[in-house]
Amino acid sequence: MTSNSKHRPVETVDTAFEIIDVLKRKDGAGITEIADELGLAKSTVHRHVKTLEERGLLLQEEHNYRISTWFLDYGVYVRNRHPLFDVVKPKVDELAAETDEKVWCVIEEHGMGVHIYGAEGRHSVKTHARIGKRTPLHQFAAGKAILAHLPDERVDEILTEYGLAAKTSQTITDREELNDRLEGIRERGYAFNHEESVRGVHAVGAPIRDQSGTAIGAISVAGPANRLRDTALAEELPTLLLGATNEVEINLAHS
Repeated sequence: MTSNSKHRPVETVDTAFEIIDVLKRKDGAGITEIADELGLAKSTVHRHVKTLEERGLLLQEEHNYRISTWFLDYGVYVRNRHPLFDVVKPKVDELAAETDEKVWCVIEEHGMGVHIYGAEGRHSVKTHARIGKRTPLHQFAAGKAILAHLPDERVDEILTEYGLAAKTSQTITDREELNDRLEGIRERGYAFNHEESVRGVHAVGAPIRDQSGTAIGAISVAGPANRLRDTALAEELPTLLLGATNEVEINLAHS
């Protein structure tokens, strides 16, 4: 065995997850479509798909296969066991009711922002965000709030791996500009999103930090740009968010 062999991916497992990714992206597909997408033989895809179906991970609908709710059980389990979830959930609900906007709690995992819980106010707008959604941290307010409160070496690792891809024309794609923004976030304690992830939507995000000051998550409030502006965006929402995150931090420290 060579020194690097233990780090090589298990090919069959890798193929299985590539198939699952295709089915998620295409909202279901047949054997031929999957094979063409991955450049694999149809016989290979068929064996993998049938194994996944027998294990309950896939469902067959006529000639197409779809991902089953088997994943839902695991996703809910992972979300519910996260130490932040039980503490942050009532505060997210409270903020949504108080602001009438969409409120999210986001964590960092494998260098991406993951939405673990959200609540809707009476006037909240629909965006692409959803529970389980993984988003580059530099593209949205909660993500930038987290980046600003991670160790420098961790930030370097994340940005080296994922880069600074643009989601909209307003997304920060320059490393020096991002560094300046992160410094500003550290100074004031919260981050802004001015249409950087969704056109026409503004947001404010504040970190949830552990006792060492490192971010373990963030809460954000998002809404239409014409409603979240001026003092509402610059003063009122940040004040509410900082109070909420501080309360969560205290509860976490004593839970």
